[in-house]
Amino acid sequence: MAVAATYCRGQVGLAAPLVQVEVNLGAGLPVFTIVGLPATAVKESKERVRAALTNSGFEFPAGRITVSLAPADLPKEGGRFDLPIALGILLASRQLRGVPGGGPLPCEFYGELSLSGELLPVRGLTLAAAHAAQEGHDIIVPLANVGETRLACHAHTLGARSLLEVCAHLRGEARPPQRESLPEPRRCGTTAPPDLAEVRGQQLPKRALIIAAAGAHSLLLCGPPGSGKTMLAERLPPLLPALSPAEALEVASIASVSLQDLNTHGFGRRPFRAPHHTASAIAMIGGGPRARPGEVSLAHRGVLFLDELPQFDRRVLESLREPLENRTVVVSRARIQAQYPAAFQLIAAMNPCPCGYLGDSCGRCRCTPAQVAAYRARLSGPLLDRIDLLVEAPRVPAAELAAQPVAAAAAPVLTTAAAARTVARARERQLQRRGGLNAELSSAQLQAVAQPSAGAAALLEKVFEHLALTARGYQRVLRVALTIADLEDSDVIAPEHIAEAVQFRRLAASFRSGPAP
Repeated sequence: MAVAATYCRGQVGLAAPLVQVEVNLGAGLPVFTIVGLPATAVKESKERVRAALTNSGFEFPAGRITVSLAPADLPKEGGRFDLPIALGILLASRQLRGVPGGGPLPCEFYGELSLSGELLPVRGLTLAAAHAAQEGHDIIVPLANVGETRLACHAHTLGARSLLEVCAHLRGEARPPQRESLPEPRRCGTTAPPDLAEVRGQQLPKRALIIAAAGAHSLLLCGPPGSGKTMLAERLPPLLPALSPAEALEVASIASVSLQDLNTHGFGRRPFRAPHHTASAIAMIGGGPRARPGEVSLAHRGVLFLDELPQFDRRVLESLREPLENRTVVVSRARIQAQYPAAFQLIAAMNPCPCGYLGDSCGRCRCTPAQVAAYRARLSGPLLDRIDLLVEAPRVPAAELAAQPVAAAAAPVLTTAAAARTVARARERQLQRRGGLNAELSSAQLQAVAQPSAGAAALLEKVFEHLALTARGYQRVLRVALTIADLEDSDVIAPEHIAEAVQFRRLAASFRSGPAP
């Protein structure tokens, strides 16, 4: 009887608990058993490991082979356990030398084995590498996974092409091949980001976009087709400050455990997610048999853009209410529960009516008041109450579209670079004051920070009664006014700050009262 052990990691949400892969070789009829809540892909590793060992020139042991994946109550899935299982068998059968005393190898191993013994890439290794780096562990991964694992564990990552290369390295005969160092994350992109100067007209929506960027506020743009709503939304990410290394790693970890492949060349960029309006609630919030993250988590630290907002299923829209408030999502399934962060910035766009031309000067709208009311009723009051800024984006006149950029307005053209500097200063004020952005403050923190003048407080009280604001709507106005004051480097919220913030709530009031006859 011989026992050997190797290390790997599982994945539950954004946790990567350490898994000890123990292999026992015993006497008896040839049986290969894997225990410890293995999923189907893990159970099938028996045949992959058997073929890989044989085709790599090793002897597959006869007798009873028992593989235990501990802890036993943690679900195991994916092909990442192939390599540690194969190494455990080689150690237990004395075909590979272990550490003195018979303990586990001082390294973590990941990789799916092909029948020939080649190492195939697996998902979710950025998360595993981040946890391994916290504990100071070296990791050996398939060569195709080196790029993403080095984002989190650069000094401790080794890449290998095959089982034979890993064994040669463990014997001290050779070192797995290394890839070149990754370029600086924020220098990877070669395409210039979209610029605000490219958007003609739309001065009020541009102002709303800057306020939204400065305070991390949610924004709804309402206007006819072709008025530039999507253009404006795409220009929000370049206004936001660059992610910190910790935030960039968090975003990359979420992407690595999703059903998509992690794009290492986009490391450090704020995500911009724009799901189609046919997306389901599971696709938006997360879920499925393996409790994967949804769009709200994939947009963490970035922007979630919902175009044609009323076209989304009502259940999908209502499911956004909780993450907009709590900035986290808990996905519960029969055998697993996962919690994912969802600190995204919601930017939505919609038409004012089913045909899209209500209130437009072209006069093409033929929608009845009942049709308009039914269309707007797809957005519930509680959802609109959670959106900080609601602004109209009217059709841009032909004269402004045809004008040269320098002659489009009397004032200088607003560029993304200039707006980003203004946003950065406002955010720095907020972080120094409370360590968080205005949209992230709790009610108690907002009350302690927001200091309206006597005139501003009186105006806000009048607005509260006139627009029939809810308590949440009242706080939304106060948050936006605080951000406007930060943009102007003002320590006190003045009446003009309240007045500007209020105009971004009037659209919600018109939705409740219905369209004009």
